[in-house]
Amino acid sequence: MTRIVAGSARGRRLTVPPRGTRPTSERAREALFSSLEHLGVVEDCAVLDLFAGSGALGLEAASRGASRVVLVDMARSAINVLKKNVAQVRDDVQDVTVVQQRAGQFLTRASGDEDESERFDLVFIDPPYDFSDHSIANILAALADNWLHLDAVVVVERGAKAAEPQWPPEWEPRKPRKYGDARLWIARAG
Repeated sequence: MTRIVAGSARGRRLTVPPRGTRPTSERAREALFSSLEHLGVVEDCAVLDLFAGSGALGLEAASRGASRVVLVDMARSAINVLKKNVAQVRDDVQDVTVVQQRAGQFLTRASGDEDESERFDLVFIDPPYDFSDHSIANILAALADNWLHLDAVVVVERGAKAAEPQWPPEWEPRKPRKYGDARLWIARAG
């Protein structure tokens, strides 16, 4: 069972897709959001959750005061679960949108360069652990191309043995955190 850890939707249960996803554990989310709140990037922020799965990260951000959350996943089973989970917390959170699309395709459409309101302050990237390092580098590069507000924070979740993501130049990575089989990498976009 996965639940929202804190905020306006605290304790709400989230459905998890039947296969193909592994939601970030409650312990890891609690520690991650403590770090993010210390960085000042949750409340009143625009959040993009790529490879959203159950939406646990994006909906946790919404529960903690994010002003806008976009949940992106390509799998139909994940989209059905995301819609159900958004409906579950709808009365407790602000603007949450579900988009069925591959992360790379989502980032190739017209970016924040066209419209400031399409930029994000916080991005979660939590692909399957077998997703290639090269593909993650491409997503990070696409994000750096006008999708982020100044000083945005990007979080990448990978397997505990994965190499550090190839951050775009001028991004400032922080020390990664390990939680069980997961390693969370955080960087501030420069």
